[in-house]
Amino acid sequence: MRVRVLVVDDEPDVEVLFRQQFRHEVREGLYLLDFALSGEAALNKLESCVGEEVILLVSDINMPGMSGLDLLPKVKARRPQLPVFMISAYGDAARVAMALERGASKFITKPVDFPQLKRDVSVVVADARGSG
Repeated sequence: MRVRVLVVDDEPDVEVLFRQQFRHEVREGLYLLDFALSGEAALNKLESCVGEEVILLVSDINMPGMSGLDLLPKVKARRPQLPVFMISAYGDAARVAMALERGASKFITKPVDFPQLKRDVSVVVADARGSG
């Protein structure tokens, strides 16, 4: 089973940053990175990834249209077991609490600590491979 990590952010340069930060893991075939520029696109990708299971969704909170906080319950309704990491430049207690109440597994503040994120992603990947 090939596994995917889906990153949702309306800023196109986020894809370049994540591909650069995770280039070794992707090259080693540990997982694939997929990207969506909106909540709607993320929901479509979740439905269309056949044979390559999305095992983690990483979403920005502040996006036009459907915010990450609006996306979160929709994802959880479709895939209750899917871990979701929320990212925001604003890590105030109310925002963190709302994300966790809506089902987020982890709340990450910007700037992203990529070494820590890589460790967190590797745990999710190992869990998915162990149960899949």
